[in-house]
Amino acid sequence: MLVIAHRGASGYRPEHTPSAYRLAAALGADYLEPDLVATLDGVLVARHENEISGTTDIADHAVFADRRITKIIDGAAVTGWFVEDFTYEELRTLRARERMPALRAANTAYDGRETIPTFDDVVALARQESQRLGRPIGVIPEIKHPAYFRHLGLPLEELLAERLAVLGLRKGEAMVQSFEPTSLRRLSVMTGVPLVQLVDSENAPNDFLRTGDGRTFLDLIEPAGLREISTYAQVLAPHKDLVIPRTSSGALGEPTSLVDQAHRAGLSVQVWTFRAERRFTPARPGHGR
Repeated sequence: MLVIAHRGASGYRPEHTPSAYRLAAALGADYLEPDLVATLDGVLVARHENEISGTTDIADHAVFADRRITKIIDGAAVTGWFVEDFTYEELRTLRARERMPALRAANTAYDGRETIPTFDDVVALARQESQRLGRPIGVIPEIKHPAYFRHLGLPLEELLAERLAVLGLRKGEAMVQSFEPTSLRRLSVMTGVPLVQLVDSENAPNDFLRTGDGRTFLDLIEPAGLREISTYAQVLAPHKDLVIPRTSSGALGEPTSLVDQAHRAGLSVQVWTFRAERRFTPARPGHGR
C-alpha cells in the first residue's frame, strides 16, 4: 500500500507549502503530491488551481490590482488572479494561505509564512526528507488544466518532461497524473515514469469536452475504457465513491468490482481522497453525519 500526501499534509498546514510537504513526510507519506500550473515564463509551481486569490495574499498587493480578470477555465467563468499572468519572480513575492479557512481554521495560523514552491523545490524537499528519514519519498505531480495551458502556449507536458529529465527522476521516484487522457498520451512518449489516469465520479475529461468526444469518466471505467487506459498509463486513480459508493444517507455502500476490473486490465489502483474532516467522512449506518 502507498500513502500519497494529497497537496501535502493539507489537514494540518496550508496545502502546497513546504511545511505541508515536510509534515506529510514525517507522518509517513510515500509520495508527495503537488498540483502543477505554469507561470508566464514557464516555471512549474505548486497550486491547486491557476486562480490564486484563495491560496495566496495577492489581493493585498496593490501593484497587482489591475491584473484581476475574468477568464473561462474549462468551461466555467472564473474571476481573480491567474498564475499564467505572472512571472515566477513576481509570483515569489506572494505568500501562501489556507484555501479552506472555514473548514480548517487552525491552518490559518500559518498564513503568510511561506512562498509558493516550484516543482523543483518539492523534488528537492522530497529528497532531503528521504535522506533525513532514511526511506524513499517520491513525488506524484498532477498537471492541472493541461489543455487550457497548451492553448496559452504553456504545454505542461513538455515543461514537466523536461524537469523530470533535468532532475533525473525515474520510476520509483516519480509518477505523473492527470484527469485528461490526451495529456497522459503525450507524456507516454516523453517520459518513462509511471502515468496515472485520474477518474472523477461524475462529468467528463475536459479534453474530451474540447474535442467533442462524448465519453464521460464513467465510460473510462467500463472494461473497454480500462483496456484503453492500459495502453498509455500504468495506474488507475478513481474517486473513492467509484470503489465504495455512498448510500442515499451518506453511509458506505457495497464495494464495486472496479478494482478487480482494473487489475484484469493490467492497471494498479490508487484511490482518492481520504480526509479526516467530518464534511468528507461517511455517515454511520442509520445515522446522519
